[in-house]
Amino acid sequence: MMKKKILILEDDENLSRGIAFTFEKDGYDAVSSGSIKEGKRLLEQHKIDLIILDLGLPDGNGMDLCKEIRTYSKIPIIMLTACDLETDEVFGLLAGADDYITKPFSLSILRARVEALLRRTEAENRYIIHSGKYRLDTNLCKLFREDEEIPISATEYRLLYFLMTNAGQVLSKEQILSTLWDNEGNFVDENTLPVNISRLRAKLEEDPKNPQIIKTIHGIGYIWNGGV
Repeated sequence: MMKKKILILEDDENLSRGIAFTFEKDGYDAVSSGSIKEGKRLLEQHKIDLIILDLGLPDGNGMDLCKEIRTYSKIPIIMLTACDLETDEVFGLLAGADDYITKPFSLSILRARVEALLRRTEAENRYIIHSGKYRLDTNLCKLFREDEEIPISATEYRLLYFLMTNAGQVLSKEQILSTLWDNEGNFVDENTLPVNISRLRAKLEEDPKNPQIIKTIHGIGYIWNGGV
């Protein structure tokens, strides 16, 4: 199992080293930065599982960085601050932080908060199938393009689920049709497949006549290519 990687954005070097040591001792990978500029570079270079973000950094405001990250990622963020005003906590959470800790704090408390947040994130992600900018929520049976919901029918959902869980694999028409049987086991007419493929393409493709997401493999079936 790959270690969880934590990004620590904190300009107090002693505190940053202490946080990194605590989590590395517990089996995490930790990368650290004392500036927003370097933090952004680390975010681009590494697959980060959680960010510990100081509110006050020498080259900018951690709250602004949190808002920026939230425009493209749902990565868990715990915000650190020397301020204990309730308004700061409210603004931090409104900016997109998942949790908020006021300095000084106990490293054991921070560790417990991180572990709880990662557990919650993993539990939520178990119900989500990600593929490029698409997200299929298997708990709610809903499809999203980034944060925009794309309305789909029950049959389209079953078809999408099968395609997305087998992304990159060529699926025969027979394999796909077997997923479209109704709840009583009654066979769905084979014309249902091209009809629903066409409907999905109309919702997902920039040019449905030249599909790039659900591609036709002539004489065989289809392939989900939505991760590109």
